[in-house]
Amino acid sequence: MTRTAPPLPAPPRLRVATAVAAAVLAIGLALAFGVGHPSQYLFTPAAMQAVAVASLTEVAAASPTNTTSAADMPAIADVLVRRLRSSYGDHILPSPPWVLNSAGGAIGAMLVLHCSLSEYVILFGTPLGTTGFTGRFAADDYFTILAGEQTAFRPGAWTAEVYRPGDMHHLARGDAKVYALSPGGWALEYARGNILSMLPFGAADGLWSTLDWVGLWGMVRVSAVGIVRELLKGKV
Repeated sequence: MTRTAPPLPAPPRLRVATAVAAAVLAIGLALAFGVGHPSQYLFTPAAMQAVAVASLTEVAAASPTNTTSAADMPAIADVLVRRLRSSYGDHILPSPPWVLNSAGGAIGAMLVLHCSLSEYVILFGTPLGTTGFTGRFAADDYFTILAGEQTAFRPGAWTAEVYRPGDMHHLARGDAKVYALSPGGWALEYARGNILSMLPFGAADGLWSTLDWVGLWGMVRVSAVGIVRELLKGKV
């Protein structure tokens, strides 16, 4: 009668590698399905639009014409950041750098004001104008225009949606559009949901198209700093 030898135990390195892979998978699943609940949100779309409109109104009040334009963006940005810091304290990054970002074919400058696993708040725009694909995410994106004009359309539409200063463009999670930002177009962008699901889209152009490693590293670094800061505060 032939006896089958018992299986050999897995080598220690293989056991460790298997444990690490299982842990990474578990963390990945937790992040994928456990991030983006309303209880995790600090900001609201209404509050973001309100602070944008209040900033435009404050800068316009100091203008002889009682209006604002792209030329007023330095003042608008200063007032906006001040108001956000007043309302949200150190949940707004203290001195974030401007970074060049290319995503979905659209290229602009980005200032990350807040980044956590469930939300981000940024200033985005360009004096040149740009157009591209919005992306399709497991998150809602709210784009409040500060200067210039944004147009957008989805398949089946014969005319473009138009958004001007003070207007908010809501891109619902799972939806996607083509959009254009006019020259001198700037916006306050707020996203809520699974923010990690958005990062590959934000990095893809830098990895395979523009090969802008400096801009890509700048985006990754400031996002990681924001996420770690918020986790240390207990904010997902």
